[in-house]
Amino acid sequence: MDKKRSIGHISSLIMIAGTYLFLYVPIIILLVFSFNVDRFPAPWSHFTFKWYHELFQDQYLWKAFGNSLIVAVSATSISLAAGIGLIFYAAQGGKIGKSLGMYYGNLIVPETVLAVSLLSFFTMIHIPLGLITLILAHSVLGLGFVIPIVYARFRELDPTLTEASFVLGATSLQTFFKVTLPLLRPTLIMTALLVFILSFDDFILSYFCAGSTAQTLSLYILSMIRTGVSPVVNALSSVLLFFSSLLVFFFFSLKTRIRFF
Repeated sequence: MDKKRSIGHISSLIMIAGTYLFLYVPIIILLVFSFNVDRFPAPWSHFTFKWYHELFQDQYLWKAFGNSLIVAVSATSISLAAGIGLIFYAAQGGKIGKSLGMYYGNLIVPETVLAVSLLSFFTMIHIPLGLITLILAHSVLGLGFVIPIVYARFRELDPTLTEASFVLGATSLQTFFKVTLPLLRPTLIMTALLVFILSFDDFILSYFCAGSTAQTLSLYILSMIRTGVSPVVNALSSVLLFFSSLLVFFFFSLKTRIRFF
C-alpha cells in the first residue's frame, strides 16, 4: 500500500512539474532572448540592453500603449458603474433574475461574432470608429463578467445585515453605500482587475472596432511581427509580464488580507 502511495505521489509530482514547465519555459525563453544581441530566432551570442533601449525610444509603441490603457481603464470604469447601478436596483427590490441571462451572451457568443456585430451596429448608427467605439465594445465585453460575478456575490450576502441597518434608522441609500457596497468591495476589485486585463490584452474587438484613427498595443504588436519577430517584442513582453506580476501579487495579497481580516 505504501509503495502504491509513493508511486502515486511521484506521478503527481511529475505531472505538476511537467505542467509548470509547459507553462513557464516559453516565458523564460522569451525573457532570456530579450537580452540577446542578435535578432530572434538566432542562437544566443551576447548580453545587451539594446532592445530595451529601442523599446523606450519607440514613441509610436508608447502611444499605442497609452491608447490601450485609456480603453482598458474606461471600459473597466463603465462596466463597474453599470454593475453597481444594477446591484443598487436589485437592493431596492428590483427583479433582475430573468434579465441576467442576457449578460452571459458575451461569454457564450464567440468574440469574433460579437466584434462583427458591434462593427455593424456602429456603422449603422454612423459612429466613426476610434477610441470611443473601442471603449464601448470593451465595455460590452466587460459587462459579461462584471454583472454575473457581482450579482452572484450580492445574492450570497447575509440579509440580516441590511435589515439591521434599516432597523437602526438608515435609509436605503445609506444602507447600500455603508453596508452593501463595502461587503462587495473585494469582489468589485477582483472583477475590475479581470476586466482590465481582458480589455488591455484584447485583440479581436480592437481589430474590428478601432478603425484607422486608433491603434492599441495588440494591433501595434501585430504590425511589428508581420515582417518577423523583433526582439523589441520580447522586451515589451518582459515589461508587460513584470507589471502583470505586480497585479497578480496585488490580487493574492488582497485575498490573503480578506482571509485573515
